[in-house]
Order: sequence, then C-alpha cells, then structure tokens
Amino acid sequence: MSIIEIKVPSPGESITEVQLANWLVADGEYVEKNQEIAEIDSDKATLSIAAEVSGIIRHKVEEGQTIEVNTVVAVIEEAEAAAAKPAKPQAKAEPVQTKAEPQAAAKEPIKPEAASPAIVAEAVAQTKQELNISPLARKLMEEENLSETQLLEIVRQYRFSKTDIQFFNSQQTGTPVTPPSVVASTAPSWSGSRLSEKKRMSTLRKKVSERLVSVKNETAMLTTFNEVNMTAIIDLRNKYKETFKSKHQIGLGFMSFFTKAVTEALRWFPQVNAQIDGDDIVSFDFVDISIAVSGPKGLVVPVIRNAETLSLAQIEHAVKELATKARENKLTLDEMSGGTFTITNGGVFGSMMSTPIINPPQSAILGMHNIVERPIAVNGKVEIHPMMYIALSYDHRIIDGRESVGFLVKVKEMLENPARMLFAAQDPMEVLLDL
Repeated sequence: MSIIEIKVPSPGESITEVQLANWLVADGEYVEKNQEIAEIDSDKATLSIAAEVSGIIRHKVEEGQTIEVNTVVAVIEEAEAAAAKPAKPQAKAEPVQTKAEPQAAAKEPIKPEAASPAIVAEAVAQTKQELNISPLARKLMEEENLSETQLLEIVRQYRFSKTDIQFFNSQQTGTPVTPPSVVASTAPSWSGSRLSEKKRMSTLRKKVSERLVSVKNETAMLTTFNEVNMTAIIDLRNKYKETFKSKHQIGLGFMSFFTKAVTEALRWFPQVNAQIDGDDIVSFDFVDISIAVSGPKGLVVPVIRNAETLSLAQIEHAVKELATKARENKLTLDEMSGGTFTITNGGVFGSMMSTPIINPPQSAILGMHNIVERPIAVNGKVEIHPMMYIALSYDHRIIDGRESVGFLVKVKEMLENPARMLFAAQDPMEVLLDL
C-alpha cells in the first residue's frame, strides 16, 4: 500500500503562504481521485485542493492554520473503495432507517458508479417531480431562468450543518424546529452573557484590508455623483425580457446596460480607463470590466474580458457565470487578474448612496445603487420616476474633474436614452443627419 503526500499548490507568483480554510472531508474518510478535499485562502482567492488518488485520508494540518506553499497538508493511503468502505461504522445508518417511513426505507439509493445514464436520468426526473416549490418561488425561477436541475445541484453541493439535521429530525418526529432558511434570515437574539469570541482573520480578508488602506493612503481619491432616470431601461427590459430570455436563455438585468454604457463612455474619456505605473501612465485600447461580487469569503472582483466587444446577452452570460463561480469559491486567479475599470452594485443590498473605493491599480470605479421612485421635474411638470444615484470614485492624480464629470454624464445620457449605445454615444438623429 503506497502513501501519497498532498501538498499545498502555488496559488500564483509572489504568494508564499496560505491559510487552510476548511477541510471538506473528515480525517480517516475514504476519498475518490480528483475529489475536492480542502479549501485554502490566499491573499487573492479561495482555492480548492483535490485528491491525487483514491484512498484513506489523514490530516496533517488543522483548519485555520497558516502554512507555506508546498507544505504537506495530508497523506492518502491508496485503497480501493471495496476495501476501504467496510471499515466505516455501519451502526450510524440504522437509527435513520427506523425513523424513515416504510415506503422510503424500501427504496435503495442509486449508486452513481453503478447506475446507467438512463437510470440516473429517471432518478433525476423523479426527484424533480417531488420538489415542493411554491407558485411564487416557481415564478421567480422562471424569471431568473433557473431550472429544478440547478436547484438539485445546489442541494448536492450544500454542506449540511447541525441546524439542518435538527430541522430534518423535527420533520420526522413532529417536534417543531425553525427551518434553516428562517434561522438564516432572522437576527440572533441577545443571550445577556458577557462572552466574546476571537477568530483569526482569513488571508483573503487580511489582504483586502491592506489594499483598502493603501488605496486611501496612496491615491488622491475623489467621488462625483449623478442620478439616472431608469424609466427607459425599465420599460425596455419589461418589453423585451421574455423574448430576450427565450432567445438567449438568460435573464435581462441592469448590469449589462451599465457595462455597455461604461464601455461606450470610455471611448470619449479614455483617461478614466488608464492606470499609473510608477512615473508612467498606461492606456488601454480595450476595456476589461471588473464586477464586484460578494462571495462566502468576502468581496471578490472577477473580470469580463474585452467587454467593449460583447453584446448585452454575452455580458449577461459572463456576469452570471462569474457570479456563480464566486458564490461557489471556484474562481481562478486568471479570472480575477487584470481589469481596467470596476463596477460595483450596492443597490442589491439597499444602498441609496455610497463612495466606492478604487480597485488598484485601476483609476476609477462606478457605484450603482438602489432604484427608488422619486418626484422629479420633467418639462416643467412634477412626475414620479424610478431614480438611481450613481457615483464615480476616481484617482485625481490621473483623472481631472472634466473627465470624471463628463464620463459620468455620458453614462447617464446613454442609460436614459439606450439607443445611444448603438451609435457610439451620439444621438441617433445626429447620426442619421450626419451632424
């Protein structure tokens, strides 16, 4: 029996140490080849470590420990599944069988390694029919283009906690327990104790903290504001969202409109898309848009490459793919590297106005906020319209007030008149008249 050492891979150049964030398998558990066994936090991203062979795993490092790259975190004793699985205690499965209903106990689980594609498909179809989804939730699924298969995949990857098991047992025994979804959305009550907890800061959070402080100290950051009447975008979205979803298999959101407006506005104000490198100014003839996403480990900023060449549908697909990877901690370093301009949307959390911090080495960041119906003056009359405040934080060392304000005004103009996005930010009638 051979023993294979599992070492910490290098997350990237200049990274010498990482933090073992989570063990995904228990010590002494049987693991399959290429199965994810642990997550590590670097100063740039959360990455996973996979088993190189099948066998019994033995931990060598504790969770939360900071270790150097190439450190041995575990060893795997090579073994076949048939030889390893009998070693697992069987008594734990018996109480579960006694709680189950007779019909449920009679059903044998389908083993993935032994099931044919036809059997698997039949099992998935049967499970989909058994999903208990409310009409409102199902309508939301249709609007967001989510399938029941995707929900099943989320359940398969979900790590069940003590609260989940207690909730499951309550459904079997009839003991009332608050569902996990309710627990998660309810603020915890104060216990009245004087206890405190001290937990080591993750490597990713520590690096983010350092970067935010350095931005405040090393840049001449200013923020300029404007507001956008979202009526045209909302009307356009409501009119075409079903047709758009039917053709492109993706929902039509606001991020694609803002991304397109930014790429077009940068044609007029390329200085906003530039960066400082020592005593030099680096300009780009492309736009790589960084999208700020709140992930399980903190804020991450994946990049949409050459956003200036993409259609709204392509942007929506890119945003969805990157956001999904961020929530599942599956972003690669390449997907988070680079970027010439950043967009962040605090509106999804209810933010009305904020001053976003620049994502170095970039020189500017656009902040979106929530949409609120407000009275505004239109042609001398007071009307109620859905309005959004937008903010542009920029490095005054490289971007002057004329560029920053002009850029934000250009973004506003295109969002309030989406047809301008098709004509390089010019009025369509001016293009028609060759003015």
